[in-house]
Amino acid sequence: MASPEARVSTRPAPLEVPLRTMDIHKVLSLLPHRYPFLLIDRVLEFEPDQHLTAIKNVTYNEPYFIGHFPARPVMPGVLIIEALAQATGLLAMESRPDEVGSKLYYFVGIDKARFKRPVEPGDQLVLKVKLLGVRQGIWRFHGDALVDDKLVASADIMCTARDF
Repeated sequence: MASPEARVSTRPAPLEVPLRTMDIHKVLSLLPHRYPFLLIDRVLEFEPDQHLTAIKNVTYNEPYFIGHFPARPVMPGVLIIEALAQATGLLAMESRPDEVGSKLYYFVGIDKARFKRPVEPGDQLVLKVKLLGVRQGIWRFHGDALVDDKLVASADIMCTARDF
């Protein structure tokens, strides 16, 4: 009969990477935006210098629905892109706080913006951003916005951090 030590598996344990999240309090501590322009409710997970996934719960009470459009409320596409830009800010601030944290983070460019489906009250907008690179102080990202796992918008976004 084998000893207890001989029966122990020599297989390495699976690597468990702790999930990095942010609640609304952490989001508020990083972003200067406030109601009605704060477009991130929570960060579901992120990996510094890699990617971030956040959510925006879209409610009928959003102020833009009064005029866009009264008969059939639709979230303006520019606000979906702004929500993606805010997600990039959170990723940049958590990735390199010494470089970005004490500065104002500006949205400086957008390429390849596409809108696939309308976003309506009751939807949960899932914002996924991926860092493509940083060069000469310009951060480049790709962002996808999804509702029910379906792509509603995407864009390549450029941002920079500057002193106040």
